[in-house]
Amino acid sequence: MDILIGILEQGLLYGLLAIGIYITYIILNFPDLTVDSSFPLGAAVTVKLISMGINPWLSLIPAFLAGVVAGLVTGIIHVKFKIKDLLSGIITMTGLYTINLTIAGQANLPIFQQSTIFNTESNSLLPEAITPFSVILIALPIVLLCKYALDIYLKTKSGLLLRAVGDNQNIATILAVDSDKVKVLGLAIANGLVALSGAIVGQQQRFFEISMGTGTMVMGLASVIIGLKVFDRIKRLAPTTKALFGSVLYKGVVALAIALGLSAQSMKLLTAVILFIVLIASRDEENKVAYA
Repeated sequence: MDILIGILEQGLLYGLLAIGIYITYIILNFPDLTVDSSFPLGAAVTVKLISMGINPWLSLIPAFLAGVVAGLVTGIIHVKFKIKDLLSGIITMTGLYTINLTIAGQANLPIFQQSTIFNTESNSLLPEAITPFSVILIALPIVLLCKYALDIYLKTKSGLLLRAVGDNQNIATILAVDSDKVKVLGLAIANGLVALSGAIVGQQQRFFEISMGTGTMVMGLASVIIGLKVFDRIKRLAPTTKALFGSVLYKGVVALAIALGLSAQSMKLLTAVILFIVLIASRDEENKVAYA
């Protein structure tokens, strides 16, 4: 039961990361490496603010906005200076490393003595039977609120244009839509969600660490692809929901690997292998459909 609870916790905490990468990789077809630094950016902002005595709930707002700004920078570098998408993300990611250090003031900033959204006086009033599920009960409403807000947005005119730009930029041109602005907006929203995920994880772990974003792009991408492929036949599930489920499944695979004796140092290699296998399987499936 403890392992299952841990899987659900981690799946939810990193769920917004998966949704953010769904926007960039699936909708915009933009391999955005900004997330490797916007994730710890959110943690740096929220942990620093909490260490200064700011309410942990309020600290989530500037963390989200910081991610939005990071996404805007990547988008502007790409559309205004005509830098390739991958390189645009790398430039922002590299610059954010120093910014994250500057915000936190040090490479490792703990908040073990401060309250977080998972450790407040109101949380201590929860019945003892519910206490093991406290992280899930707190994270779930945040994740669902963001998920449903994004679902609603994607059905609006702006959201449909965002999807159109990702599918075919020529359509956007025909509709007389500035595809560059739409792309920048999508990157801003995506990195805002990624930073919010980092902020929540930072509060749950109760510290910021400069390298906590290493490999988040690959991890989130693996979660998205797993979710979309495993639940591909369930048409009623929204893609954002599939991304969330994929995050939980990915964390389940990691937990299983650890239970089988795989060391913590091997997690990055495991993530790479999982992503490789899923991509190969997806390609084979697409080839079968094409030849059918």
